[in-house]
This record gives sequence, C-alpha cells and structure tokens, in this order.
Amino acid sequence: MANTFLLEIVTPYKKFLSTEVNTAAAPAFEGEIGILAGHTQYITILKPGEISYKKGAETRLIAAGKGYAEVGHTKTIIIVEAAEEAVDIDLAGAKETLAKCEEALITLSPEDPAYQPTVDEYELAQARIRVKEKFKG
Repeated sequence: MANTFLLEIVTPYKKFLSTEVNTAAAPAFEGEIGILAGHTQYITILKPGEISYKKGAETRLIAAGKGYAEVGHTKTIIIVEAAEEAVDIDLAGAKETLAKCEEALITLSPEDPAYQPTVDEYELAQARIRVKEKFKG
C-alpha cells in the first residue's frame, strides 16, 4: 500500500489544491479527523477551521469554511465554501470580522436565522487568524 494519497480541496470558485500528501487533518463536525492513505471510505460534514496536510517533511495549513469531505483509500476530496493559505490572509480583516461577529453574537439567539451563519463566519475568522499567526512563526 502506498503511503500517500491524493488530496483535493475545492471551493465554489476553483480547485484550490490537488496534490499527493502523506497525511491530512480537517475540522469535522464531531471533532478533528485525521486521514492517511488507505483510510476507510466515508463522508463527513466539516465545520469552518484549519485544514492541515503533510507532504514529506513539510506541513501546510489552510483556513477553510464549512463543507464536507469524501475520504477514500487513495483520494480525499474536501469541498468547502472558502479556502485560504496563510500568505493570502488579511490578518487585520480577519480580526475585524471576528470583532463584528462577537458583537453580533451577543444579541443573537440560536433560534435566529442569522445565528448559524454568524457562528460559521466567526469560526472561519478564528481559523484565518490562527493560520496566519502560525505562518508568521
């Protein structure tokens, strides 16, 4: 069995990534999932957060919106609303979005239709900040 698998990350706008990797991790709804070559096949819902993958000795991070992952033996496809590498993240913009979401969540109740989209935006802003800060060093 090979020790790599094809990881594809797709957004509504483009194929963000398509590369052979050794491992990957993503923020599933029930907790972080780890993926290796030859993994059992399944589909899972992803929440906004950090997707990481290791290719040889290099580990890369991506901030990603909600979506889902289709895990297979030789290929994993992750479809998310948004994806950004650290070099493309506007840290000031992410912090501004986080502050706006925090303010909005003070008054929103879970029954409000705007609640879940605001939580998703908040979690994505947090992921963008973490990815950018880890990239710095």
